[in-house]
Amino acid sequence: MAESTPRPAAAAPVRRSSFNNWISASGAVLAVGALFSFALLVWMDFTQGDKNPYLGILTYIVAPLFLSAGLVTVFAGAWLQRRYALQHAAAQPDRWQLDFGNPRQRRYLTIFGVGAAVFLMLSAFGSYQTYHYSESTQFCGQVCHSAMNAEFVTYQRGAHARVDCVACHIGSGAEYFIKAKVNGTHQLIAYLANNYNRPIATPVKNLRPAQDTCEKCHWPGKFHGNLDLTFDHYLSDKKNTPYSVRLLMRVNSGTPGGPPGGIHWHVNPDRKVEYYPADEKRQDIPWMRVTNTKDGTAQVFRTAEFKGEPPANLIRVMDCMDCHNRPAHSFPTANESVERALTSGALSPKLPNLKRVAVQAMLQPEITDDASAPQKIADFLRAKYPGAPELAATIAAVQQLYATSIFPERKADWRVYPNNLGHKDWPGCFRCHDEKHQSALGQSVRASDCNSCHTIIAQGVGAALGELSSRGLEFRHPAGDLDPDLSCADCHNGGVQGK
Repeated sequence: MAESTPRPAAAAPVRRSSFNNWISASGAVLAVGALFSFALLVWMDFTQGDKNPYLGILTYIVAPLFLSAGLVTVFAGAWLQRRYALQHAAAQPDRWQLDFGNPRQRRYLTIFGVGAAVFLMLSAFGSYQTYHYSESTQFCGQVCHSAMNAEFVTYQRGAHARVDCVACHIGSGAEYFIKAKVNGTHQLIAYLANNYNRPIATPVKNLRPAQDTCEKCHWPGKFHGNLDLTFDHYLSDKKNTPYSVRLLMRVNSGTPGGPPGGIHWHVNPDRKVEYYPADEKRQDIPWMRVTNTKDGTAQVFRTAEFKGEPPANLIRVMDCMDCHNRPAHSFPTANESVERALTSGALSPKLPNLKRVAVQAMLQPEITDDASAPQKIADFLRAKYPGAPELAATIAAVQQLYATSIFPERKADWRVYPNNLGHKDWPGCFRCHDEKHQSALGQSVRASDCNSCHTIIAQGVGAALGELSSRGLEFRHPAGDLDPDLSCADCHNGGVQGK
């Protein structure tokens, strides 16, 4: 019997790399896209002159996170593939393999390749667009910080409405970027837990010095001259009697290169003004020090009640933000809002006592949330002016004034956000200029000499405003003589006159 020829053993299946699988391929595409975005963002970081502070987040946090996720997916796919191969060595060891010899897989690979190319292009485009969107006001005011709707609304009508939020709140440089992001993490947690402050606490403690932000646009060396300002007011009487004051605001000395003077004397380079605020809102200032930076001499002024020395870490060097403390988020008082509407014609002075009634409508204690405010304002005004032809326009105007100045759910309005620019509705200048702060030699910080800051050149209504006085006029209060011991804010509180 012939010996049978042994059959050749079947060739062992070719083992492919564990990385040759769909999962690892998907991770590789993600990693390459992230790496491409990272390279693009790094290039932008080094070439952009005025950098967006959020660029650091996208470049050094977001892009690396996606890169890490892609690499993790690559190795996870390899591990899963190898684990499956060890458990099913005799069956189908390559479960998720990429096989270019398989016609069906070639079709899938073609689709996968096209999708990967589109993904890479979208990664580059998306990174660029995300960079620009993250520096937009919409991102700061509506997406990232939706809890700050009140600040966003007031910002939109302010003088700095075309300045990006990040330009003032962060600025350039790594130090304040890191500080802002650490603080932002705390704010994000508070927002997600819905236990953030209502209202948002001010002043902002970690806001960088004005020299690093304000003076990027406002050049102190070129401050000079006076400002001609007119303040239009209306009395709370039946006729809504107008009363205007036109004055020259003495901002600086008026002579470029001349001796410092006027309001901006407080921040001139020859003097350093420091003060100690005894309260969180910096409204109670019992101690201040003025230092001559040329010879080093200093004068200390304090109130009679303040004894000892203030804590050194709480002494603040005065800068722009101590007077211009609401440069982008000013909450007008109810009085101010109504007076502006009367001046612009949005409200008709023909309705008797409208100045007082409109303010009362806005300050109803029954208004406790944003949703009910429009209806309560409408009901209040209908009860006061039934059948008046101007009623519909008046209701709409007062509702709009309320919606842009008072936010009950956020507990935010002028009553919790003092404005130190002036001294009518808040102490402002009179926090220091009250003649109660005296030096050891008995010198006081003057309050009675109004002309040191401004000169009234006309006041009243009609023809009186056309008669200008170059020497200045003594202020005439429309309600008669004033008690010399009272300041403006002792009576004026932004609502119905009188406290």
